[in-house]
Amino acid sequence: MKRQGSEGRASQRKSFVRKSVVRKSVVRKAREDLCGLGTEKANSASADLDRKSALEIARIINAEDAKIAAAVRRSLPQIARAIDLIAEALSQGGRLIYVGTGTSGRIAALDAVECPPTFDIPRRMVQFIIAGGKQALGAAVEADEDSRELGCEAIAKKNPGKTDVVVGIAASGRTPFTVAAIEYARARGARTIAVVCNQKSPLGKAAHIAIAAEVGPEVLAGSTRMKAGTAQKMILNMLSTGAMARLGYVYGNLMVNVNPKNEKLFARGVGILEKVTALDHAAARKMLAAAGGRVPVALVMAKGGVGRAVAVAALRRSAGRTREAIAEARL
Repeated sequence: MKRQGSEGRASQRKSFVRKSVVRKSVVRKAREDLCGLGTEKANSASADLDRKSALEIARIINAEDAKIAAAVRRSLPQIARAIDLIAEALSQGGRLIYVGTGTSGRIAALDAVECPPTFDIPRRMVQFIIAGGKQALGAAVEADEDSRELGCEAIAKKNPGKTDVVVGIAASGRTPFTVAAIEYARARGARTIAVVCNQKSPLGKAAHIAIAAEVGPEVLAGSTRMKAGTAQKMILNMLSTGAMARLGYVYGNLMVNVNPKNEKLFARGVGILEKVTALDHAAARKMLAAAGGRVPVALVMAKGGVGRAVAVAALRRSAGRTREAIAEARL
């Protein structure tokens, strides 16, 4: 019995050593991968940041932030392709699903939750997945980002298919959770997009379209909540707003699908009516009230010269495209 116990302990020690070696190898590989990324390098412009005055720090950050728009501009062709891809999917009843971890996941969540009130669309149309679940929105759950298994499990719950677009967001472009989610979605027929800040990344290679905004080293080395995070927010703004514009959920550059659930939003709706029609303030308020508070309905009524029922029917037939509904009402 003693000998068996001794052999068992020896086996356990060998297993522990093997796992330690594997773990060290994984950590070393991750460190090597990160060291080569532009987003992880030290920024010479912010050297000795801790010795600078408040104004000097603000100037340095501001100067670095000024480079972000140019980095995003270089990716406009890919962004345009992604907008059309998303618009086509949504027009077929599909979904736009964002996937990210940490800062990337929180930025994804922000864009997703603001789309329904901005464009009056169903919540299911634009969704988000963040590693660690919704609790990660208010507290860091960063360990989950290393798990490919959790990434697959999270996207599997959404059951992605051919009419969906899944967008993976990761500054480094190598986050295992996000890469695995994109690979899973693509394997099941979904169209996939990568939003990254480094070229030739695993995430970019896994997706159908790679949007790489190379913002360079952060003011605080490796803190990709800064320039990289800002670039990601700019790109997601373009993807969602661009797709909704292509779908006709805006009129001109006006947020006509705004849902006026409070006085501020009702006043915004009245202002839109005043801009687009010849109505004065009082008449615009009356028209919006007659339309049940729905700005598109009020616009079709005012510009098409029709009643509420006809305006609602025109909007239904045009799939919510205000401009098309106005044209139909006039006929």
